[in-house]
Amino acid sequence: MARPDKAAAVAELTDKFRSSNAAMLTEYRGLTVAQLKTLRRSLGENAQYAVVKNTLTKIAANEAGITLDDQLFAGPTAVAFVTGDPVESAKGLRDFAKDNPNLIIKGGVLDGKALSADEIKKLADLESREVLLSKLAGAFKGKQSQAAQLFQALPSKLVRTVDALRAKQDEQGGAE
Repeated sequence: MARPDKAAAVAELTDKFRSSNAAMLTEYRGLTVAQLKTLRRSLGENAQYAVVKNTLTKIAANEAGITLDDQLFAGPTAVAFVTGDPVESAKGLRDFAKDNPNLIIKGGVLDGKALSADEIKKLADLESREVLLSKLAGAFKGKQSQAAQLFQALPSKLVRTVDALRAKQDEQGGAE
């Protein structure tokens, strides 16, 4: 029978997996407490970074309906549970790992889909949600102004054509 403290830890981790948009697993061996504190700050406000027990985390992931590769649970593991924009947290992990080679990004999960370490790095290369939305809005605004110019050009072109035809008829009528 499972011990109550372990069952509570599994339940808490299961809840974190279910309530998070993303979870990124890392190996933190060789990092100091001060470096871990810096890492937690670099992940952003919408992420929690927790050192976890591999066996309990694997059980919790399975209970949350997430299948992760067993290799992710080798060595000391910490998980960044992200409730907001996963791009911001992925950038924080990537940038921290550049400065601190002891941090190894193992992989993770995004919206229930398993991610490799390379996929997390690609996620970090994306622009933030706000930037992408503003670019999309700018593209829509540009298309709207092009459409407005087109709709304004059609009547004025029609008026110029009618005026040219009238002037040509006046010339032909005056020449006869």
